[in-house]
Formats: sequence, C-alpha cells, structure tokens
Amino acid sequence: MIATQPSNPKDSAKLLVYDRKSKTITHAIFRDIDKFIPKDTAIILNDTKVIKARLYGKKTSGGKVELLINNPMQDNQFLVYIRGRVKVGTKLFFEQDLTAEVIELHEDGTRVVMFKQEDNELDFEMLNEILEKIGHIPLPPYIKREDNREDIENYQTLFAKNIGAVAAPTASLHFTPSLLKKIQANHESAFVTLHVGAGTFKPVEHQNIKEHVMHKEFYEIPQTAKDIIDSQKKILAVGTTVTRTIEYYVREAKTSGESNLFLHPENQPIRVNYLLTNFHLPKSTLLMLVASFVGINEALELYEEAIKNHYRFYSYGDAMLIL
Repeated sequence: MIATQPSNPKDSAKLLVYDRKSKTITHAIFRDIDKFIPKDTAIILNDTKVIKARLYGKKTSGGKVELLINNPMQDNQFLVYIRGRVKVGTKLFFEQDLTAEVIELHEDGTRVVMFKQEDNELDFEMLNEILEKIGHIPLPPYIKREDNREDIENYQTLFAKNIGAVAAPTASLHFTPSLLKKIQANHESAFVTLHVGAGTFKPVEHQNIKEHVMHKEFYEIPQTAKDIIDSQKKILAVGTTVTRTIEYYVREAKTSGESNLFLHPENQPIRVNYLLTNFHLPKSTLLMLVASFVGINEALELYEEAIKNHYRFYSYGDAMLIL
C-alpha cells in the first residue's frame, strides 16, 4: 500500500475526513477538500524547498559511497548521513571536482563533513549550485526505486521557495494550481518555513516515548503568519511540519530558530485547530503527532479504516483531514 508514484492528477488522491466532535469518517477526493474546511478558517502552509540532497561518489579506495545531506551547520560544516564505512579524515569524491572530508562521527549515525571544490570551502549556497547539477532528489527510504526526472517536480510543492529541506512537506503535494487558487480565494492563508530534515524518518525506539530525543529543524515565521497565529482565528495546519512550527512558536515566542517539539498524546496542540496530513510510518513521531490530535486508539482506528478502503500510504500517498 506504499505509494511509489503520486496520484495523477495530484488532487485526485483520496481524502479521509475525520470529524472529532461527531466521530464520523467521510471518504472523499482531495479536490473537494474546500467543502469540508470550516468557514473563517485560516490556512498555513510550508514553503520550504527540497534540495537535491543525495550524492553518489567514491572513496579514495574506489569503493562506492552514498551521502545524504541533512542540514548545514556553522563554519561551512554539514550534518550528513553516509552509507558506507568511514572514519574521521576519510575523503569522498564526487562529480564536478566536489569532495567531502569527514570531520566528526556521531553515535546517532550522523556525520559532520566539509565540502570543497578545487580546495575552496563551500557554504550552503555554493554547495546547492553544485547539487542542482549532480545531486539526486532524496526520495524517502521506503520508495524502493531510483529517483527520476518526474520526481524533480513531483517531490516539490507548488509554492516551494526557501531552499533547505531534504524531505518534502508531503501534505502539500496534493495541491494543483487551480485548487490552491480556489482555497486561497475562500480562506485567509500564509506561509511559514520549516526545513524538513532526514530525522523526520527516524523511528521512536524507546519503550517510553517521552525518552525520545526529537531532531532539530530550522524554522521561520513571517509577519503575515505570525499575525494569524497571534489572532483568535481558527487554523488549519497543512502538514505536521506546519503544526510543529506553530506549536513551537506559541510555546517559545520565537519567530525563527530550531524547533525540536515532539507532539504526542501527553503533549497536545494548544493552537492548531485542524490538521491536513498524509498517512505515516509506524513508530514514527509523525504518527504520534496525529495521535496528539485524536488519541492513540482513534488514530489506530483511522488507519485501519484507511487500510480497509485501500488508501495509499506515505509521501506520495493519500491524505487525511482532521476537523
């Protein structure tokens, strides 16, 4: 049931609508979503842009290596994942005379590297120019195929603007230009930026979920979105990333920084009223975020209903609207 390609057209995906007050489920098509969004609801979306974060290269020995950029750090250093054994000092070689030197190894499996081209250190903007030429779209690990030319468009939202994500805010992938225009005509809307990191796929491995250390992701909230969040208006968050951005802001009162908020049934949303999201991996923080809205038993029942009705799962899959 894992979707390896998006619906075509994108707004033809299925939509499961769950009303928490009446505890009713409605099966619909995504293009009809505006029929279900309550009037006077503001809609907030994530305008992050996915970079071509996956690189294939070689070690000095000639052995193949795969590198996935997670996020930039200070002093032109980058947090990455590397498939293949490396140690501090290992050099990796890619096309376009791009090299990466391993500087640190972390216990969680991440590595710190510095990228150079012709012995010149690269900052994020310079590196991204090279990634555009030689990088690959970082499809999630459960999509068991190579990325292709269609993924460059399919794994990017219509309104992707600020570069920095290594995974798409997938609830937004269902919007077509005409549907987005229709919704924005009927509802006030605004954008926040949260650069989705590879940590979004990291499972919760502790028996007690509160022991899980949440990954950090850079976020920024412009004035238009801040005004909506600070108002009394009902908010529909398009995606888990938007939800965590808003909820982190209302707790910390910071419009930019790094969010590491973990929402679960014992740490529920206090500002977001409604959630639009896809169907998520078992044992994931994203599934627990859904449970923070509806409770764990209801979340599992909704997923059983989705399975029974042949919904497609994960990044390229179908959607759920929680009211």
